[in-house]
Amino acid sequence: MVDKYGVGQDPYCYPSSDVLRNLLHIHDEEQLQKAERELSEIAASKFRLFPPPYNLNLLQHIHKSLFCDIYEWAGLPRTVNIQKGDTLFCTAERIIPEAEKIFRSMESAAWFTGTSKAELVTDIAEAYGDLNVIHPFREGNGRTQRILFEQIIINAGFAVDWWLVKDVAWIPANIDAVTCDYRGLEAIFERCIGDPLDAPLSQN
Repeated sequence: MVDKYGVGQDPYCYPSSDVLRNLLHIHDEEQLQKAERELSEIAASKFRLFPPPYNLNLLQHIHKSLFCDIYEWAGLPRTVNIQKGDTLFCTAERIIPEAEKIFRSMESAAWFTGTSKAELVTDIAEAYGDLNVIHPFREGNGRTQRILFEQIIINAGFAVDWWLVKDVAWIPANIDAVTCDYRGLEAIFERCIGDPLDAPLSQN
Protein backbone atom coordinates (compact mmCIF):
# COMPACT_ATOMS: atom_id res chain seq x y z
CA MET A 1 0.00 0.00 0.00
CA VAL A 2 1.30 3.44 -0.90
CA ASP A 3 0.45 6.19 1.60
CA LYS A 4 -0.17 9.87 0.88
CA TYR A 5 3.57 10.54 0.94
CA GLY A 6 4.39 7.78 -1.53
CA VAL A 7 6.37 5.75 0.97
CA GLY A 8 4.84 2.32 0.38
CA GLN A 9 4.56 0.25 3.56
CA ASP A 10 5.85 2.94 5.85
CA PRO A 11 7.24 1.88 9.26
CA TYR A 12 5.53 4.96 10.67
CA CYS A 13 2.14 3.49 9.72
CA TYR A 14 0.09 0.59 11.01
CA PRO A 15 0.60 -2.61 8.95
CA SER A 16 -1.37 -2.66 5.68
CA SER A 17 -2.53 0.87 6.38
CA ASP A 18 -1.64 4.47 5.59
CA VAL A 19 -2.69 5.64 9.06
CA LEU A 20 0.23 6.80 11.17
CA ARG A 21 0.92 4.86 14.37
CA ASN A 22 -0.23 7.09 17.20
CA LEU A 23 -0.43 7.23 20.97
CA LEU A 24 -4.22 7.49 20.82
CA HIS A 25 -4.43 4.14 18.98
CA ILE A 26 -6.67 5.66 16.31
CA HIS A 27 -6.83 3.58 13.12
CA ASP A 28 -9.12 5.86 11.13
CA GLU A 29 -7.38 8.60 9.10
CA GLU A 30 -10.21 11.14 9.43
CA GLN A 31 -10.43 10.68 13.19
CA LEU A 32 -6.66 10.96 13.51
CA GLN A 33 -6.58 14.21 11.54
CA LYS A 34 -9.34 15.61 13.75
CA ALA A 35 -7.44 14.67 16.92
CA GLU A 36 -4.22 16.10 15.45
CA ARG A 37 -5.91 19.38 14.63
CA GLU A 38 -7.61 19.77 18.00
CA LEU A 39 -4.61 18.84 20.14
CA SER A 40 -2.10 20.84 18.10
CA GLU A 41 -4.35 23.93 18.21
CA ILE A 42 -4.49 23.70 22.00
CA ALA A 43 -0.70 23.36 22.17
CA ALA A 44 -0.15 26.22 19.71
CA SER A 45 -2.26 28.56 21.84
CA LYS A 46 0.22 28.16 24.68
CA PHE A 47 3.35 29.23 22.76
CA ARG A 48 5.27 32.25 23.95
CA LEU A 49 7.55 34.35 21.77
CA PHE A 50 11.16 33.24 21.55
CA PRO A 51 14.00 35.65 20.77
CA PRO A 52 16.65 34.63 18.22
CA PRO A 53 18.62 32.64 17.38
CA TYR A 54 16.15 30.38 15.62
CA ASN A 55 17.45 26.95 14.67
CA LEU A 56 16.58 23.34 13.99
CA ASN A 57 16.46 22.61 17.72
CA LEU A 58 13.70 25.19 18.13
CA LEU A 59 11.82 23.78 15.15
CA GLN A 60 12.02 20.33 16.75
CA HIS A 61 10.84 21.78 20.07
CA ILE A 62 7.82 23.34 18.37
CA HIS A 63 6.95 20.08 16.63
CA LYS A 64 7.31 18.09 19.85
CA SER A 65 5.10 20.55 21.72
CA LEU A 66 2.40 20.31 19.05
CA PHE A 67 2.37 16.55 18.60
CA CYS A 68 3.82 14.90 21.73
CA ASP A 69 0.37 13.68 22.79
CA ILE A 70 -0.19 12.06 19.40
CA TYR A 71 3.10 10.69 18.06
CA GLU A 72 5.96 8.95 19.83
CA TRP A 73 8.37 10.49 17.31
CA ALA A 74 7.20 14.08 17.84
CA GLY A 75 10.16 16.44 17.47
CA LEU A 76 12.39 13.90 15.76
CA PRO A 77 13.52 14.22 12.11
CA ARG A 78 11.95 11.58 9.89
CA THR A 79 13.97 8.50 8.96
CA VAL A 80 12.24 7.69 5.66
CA ASN A 81 12.25 9.45 2.29
CA ILE A 82 8.90 10.95 1.31
CA GLN A 83 7.20 12.75 -1.55
CA LYS A 84 3.81 14.30 -2.33
CA GLY A 85 2.76 13.60 -5.88
CA ASP A 86 5.73 14.55 -8.04
CA THR A 87 7.33 16.64 -5.28
CA LEU A 88 10.36 14.93 -3.74
CA PHE A 89 11.38 16.20 -0.34
CA CYS A 90 14.91 16.23 1.07
CA THR A 91 16.34 12.75 1.66
CA ALA A 92 16.31 11.74 5.31
CA GLU A 93 20.09 11.72 5.69
CA ARG A 94 20.37 15.32 4.41
CA ILE A 95 17.66 16.85 6.62
CA ILE A 96 19.94 18.18 9.36
CA PRO A 97 22.73 19.69 7.21
CA GLU A 98 20.32 21.21 4.69
CA ALA A 99 18.09 22.70 7.37
CA GLU A 100 21.10 24.14 9.14
CA LYS A 101 22.14 25.91 5.92
CA ILE A 102 18.80 27.70 5.80
CA PHE A 103 19.02 28.77 9.43
CA ARG A 104 22.60 30.02 8.96
CA SER A 105 21.45 32.07 5.98
CA MET A 106 18.68 33.69 8.02
CA GLU A 107 21.07 34.34 10.88
CA SER A 108 23.54 36.03 8.51
CA ALA A 109 20.66 38.28 7.44
CA ALA A 110 20.14 39.22 11.13
CA TRP A 111 16.77 37.43 11.06
CA PHE A 112 15.55 40.15 8.67
CA THR A 113 15.39 42.84 11.34
CA GLY A 114 15.48 46.35 9.94
CA THR A 115 14.05 45.36 6.57
CA SER A 116 11.05 46.91 4.88
CA LYS A 117 7.84 44.91 4.51
CA ALA A 118 8.55 44.40 0.81
CA GLU A 119 12.02 43.00 1.57
CA LEU A 120 10.67 40.86 4.39
CA VAL A 121 7.99 39.33 2.16
CA THR A 122 10.63 38.32 -0.40
CA ASP A 123 13.10 36.99 2.16
CA ILE A 124 10.52 35.09 4.20
CA ALA A 125 8.97 33.52 1.10
CA GLU A 126 12.33 32.12 0.00
CA ALA A 127 13.31 30.84 3.45
CA TYR A 128 9.89 29.31 4.04
CA GLY A 129 9.84 27.62 0.65
CA ASP A 130 13.34 26.21 1.06
CA LEU A 131 12.61 24.84 4.53
CA ASN A 132 9.39 23.27 3.29
CA VAL A 133 11.43 21.29 0.75
CA ILE A 134 13.40 19.89 3.70
CA HIS A 135 10.12 18.67 5.26
CA PRO A 136 11.98 17.45 8.34
CA PHE A 137 9.12 15.61 10.03
CA ARG A 138 6.99 12.68 8.97
CA GLU A 139 3.84 14.75 9.52
CA GLY A 140 2.94 18.20 10.83
CA ASN A 141 5.52 20.22 8.91
CA GLY A 142 3.20 23.05 7.82
CA ARG A 143 1.83 23.79 11.27
CA THR A 144 5.30 23.66 12.79
CA GLN A 145 6.81 25.95 10.17
CA ARG A 146 4.08 28.54 10.51
CA ILE A 147 4.72 28.87 14.24
CA LEU A 148 8.46 29.21 13.62
CA PHE A 149 8.02 31.85 10.93
CA GLU A 150 5.48 33.71 13.04
CA GLN A 151 8.26 34.08 15.60
CA ILE A 152 10.73 35.27 12.96
CA ILE A 153 8.30 37.76 11.42
CA ILE A 154 7.33 39.25 14.79
CA ASN A 155 11.00 39.46 15.78
CA ALA A 156 11.64 41.34 12.52
CA GLY A 157 9.08 43.89 13.67
CA PHE A 158 5.86 43.01 11.84
CA ALA A 159 2.47 41.58 12.70
CA VAL A 160 1.35 38.37 10.98
CA ASP A 161 -2.07 36.77 10.56
CA TRP A 162 -2.29 33.31 8.94
CA TRP A 163 -6.09 33.44 8.84
CA LEU A 164 -5.93 35.88 5.95
CA VAL A 165 -4.90 33.01 3.62
CA LYS A 166 -6.88 29.82 2.97
CA ASP A 167 -5.10 26.52 3.64
CA VAL A 168 -5.48 25.39 0.02
CA ALA A 169 -3.35 28.32 -1.17
CA TRP A 170 -0.23 26.93 0.49
CA ILE A 171 -0.02 23.73 -1.56
CA PRO A 172 0.55 25.16 -5.08
CA ALA A 173 2.77 27.92 -3.66
CA ASN A 174 5.00 25.36 -1.91
CA ILE A 175 5.12 23.17 -5.02
CA ASP A 176 6.31 26.13 -7.12
CA ALA A 177 8.97 26.93 -4.52
CA VAL A 178 10.58 23.53 -5.12
CA THR A 179 11.82 24.94 -8.44
CA CYS A 180 12.72 28.28 -6.80
CA ASP A 181 9.58 30.02 -8.01
CA TYR A 182 8.61 31.91 -4.86
CA ARG A 183 5.91 34.14 -6.37
CA GLY A 184 3.05 32.13 -4.85
CA LEU A 185 4.58 32.31 -1.38
CA GLU A 186 5.34 35.99 -1.84
CA ALA A 187 1.65 36.59 -2.56
CA ILE A 188 0.74 34.66 0.59
CA PHE A 189 3.15 36.56 2.81
CA GLU A 190 2.13 39.88 1.25
CA ARG A 191 -1.31 39.19 2.67
CA CYS A 192 -0.22 37.59 5.97
CA ILE A 193 2.41 40.11 7.03
CA GLY A 194 0.80 43.21 8.44
CA ASP A 195 1.82 46.54 9.88
CA PRO A 196 5.11 47.25 11.68
CA LEU A 197 5.12 46.63 15.43
CA ASP A 198 6.51 49.06 17.99
CA ALA A 199 9.82 47.21 18.37
CA PRO A 200 11.32 43.88 17.27
CA LEU A 201 11.34 41.11 19.88
CA SER A 202 15.15 41.07 20.00
CA GLN A 203 15.17 44.70 21.15
CA ASN A 204 12.80 44.16 24.07
